Amino acid sequence: MSDSEKDIDDHSGVETTGHSWDGIKELNNPLPRWWLYSWYACIAWAVIYMIMMPAIPALPGMGTNTKGLGNYSDRDNVAAAIEQLKTERRENSATLLGASLQQIESDRDLQQFAMAMGESLFGDNCATCHGAGGRGAKGYPVLADDVWLWGGTLDDIEYTIRHGIRQDDDEDTRFSLMPAFGRDKLLTGAQIDDLTEYVLNFADRSSDPAAVARAAPVWQAQCVSCHTAAGTGDRAQGAPNLTDFDWLYGSSRSDIRDTIYNARNSHMPAWQSRLDDASIKALAVYVHTLGADE
Repeated sequence: MSDSEKDIDDHSGVETTGHSWDGIKELNNPLPRWWLYSWYACIAWAVIYMIMMPAIPALPGMGTNTKGLGNYSDRDNVAAAIEQLKTERRENSATLLGASLQQIESDRDLQQFAMAMGESLFGDNCATCHGAGGRGAKGYPVLADDVWLWGGTLDDIEYTIRHGIRQDDDEDTRFSLMPAFGRDKLLTGAQIDDLTEYVLNFADRSSDPAAVARAAPVWQAQCVSCHTAAGTGDRAQGAPNLTDFDWLYGSSRSDIRDTIYNARNSHMPAWQSRLDDASIKALAVYVHTLGADE
């Protein structure tokens, strides 16, 4: 087409394509060369990628996508990484099982391994009852302090995790049994009221000296064998210390009376049937670090 035959837009001076819609003409502005070359390069790259990498989805009946000449597979890479992680974990787990608390604390890598593994296990299995970070709740012990019903050494904690508390299907479970003095009619309501005052008196919170005096023989006959005469408790039996201000089921007068009346004999699972030995050891290390001073 000669220049004289070209349709030039009067306003812009640009050649038109010859297309017109309702009197509006389309300018024939070519794409920038850099953009056009980039577009061609992307097409070439896509073709090369499709040949080298898994790219074309499987059609119905084919069962799988194209593998690509590069033989690359994210699925295989993830599987290999998981297997490597398992191998490293087995090695660290074997070291952890034979290590004492002092050895764990002196080996930074082993301590980090135990803490990371234990924290994950705690979140998955223990936080539901004991709360995040072991903050506890009414009826569920706080683990982020230095008060331990069955002992707070690493071995004590590991034993408790392994065998649970009052777990019927574990012969080595932690076991203690407090009588329900009111529910089973072992004591009268008046005696339970007096005994409540006696327990409160250990922390100087009783305001009824006469009730404390009346309850002294009952305490000697019914409670000393577990809680001791001074009320300091006995870890061997899981009997709590009544002289401090840490109360699992509440420290109010009504809470204490309810405990004496109905007894509190809660359960904890025995985790040895659900977790392997290394997991239990790592969990014990994590729990120990939450607040134990033993």
